[in-house]
Amino acid sequence: MPKRNDYRGIVIATVIVVCWFTLLVYLLHWSVYFTSPLTFLFVLLQTHLYTGLFITAHDAMHGVAAPGKPKLNKTIGTVTALLFAYNWYPRLLPRHHLHHQHVATADDPDYHGGGFWPWYLSFLKQYITWWQILLMAVTFNVLQLFFPLENIILFWMLPAILATFQLFYFGTYQPHKGEHLENNLHKSTSQHKNHLWAFVSCYFFGYHFEHHDKPYLPWWQLYKTKES
Repeated sequence: MPKRNDYRGIVIATVIVVCWFTLLVYLLHWSVYFTSPLTFLFVLLQTHLYTGLFITAHDAMHGVAAPGKPKLNKTIGTVTALLFAYNWYPRLLPRHHLHHQHVATADDPDYHGGGFWPWYLSFLKQYITWWQILLMAVTFNVLQLFFPLENIILFWMLPAILATFQLFYFGTYQPHKGEHLENNLHKSTSQHKNHLWAFVSCYFFGYHFEHHDKPYLPWWQLYKTKES
């Protein structure tokens, strides 16, 4: 269990937010060249940082972003969720715990018995609201007053969309799809042991059985539980 005076989660959350914000500000001013591989590398990097925002909010849902400090933990979760396309932490929190309590059942808001695209659309319906769309539209129009359109689309909008694919595929669809053995209490599979790929793909959440088995571990300690 995380210790009450363990500040590493707070530091890591701060680093992710600062990196996301700093890179975004830089890229909104950056001269876009579609012939440069750097353009696409920056899109992928910003996508990964967007995913990190949500993973940090997810850690807060389990009380491990700032263990022993519930107000700070909630603040971290609220801020990082808002930065990811205006997600509302108090709305996400109960839904995520329903997922853990009723994994891969009709009462699991993250679960859908269909294929990839029907499941993905069901996943989006669970987490996207009209208020988010409205706030994103307002922000988009405000940003256009100060920054080039292509920069806004490439480095603010597109990475957020790609990050939903990243989170859904590696954190929901891949581990929970298909039939699971009766003795699989968490109805989850897990990526093969490869810490570099597990981090790059989705902050170790491909080790999904391990997360369900030990939800009190923050993402940056999850790899320690992987045995094979």
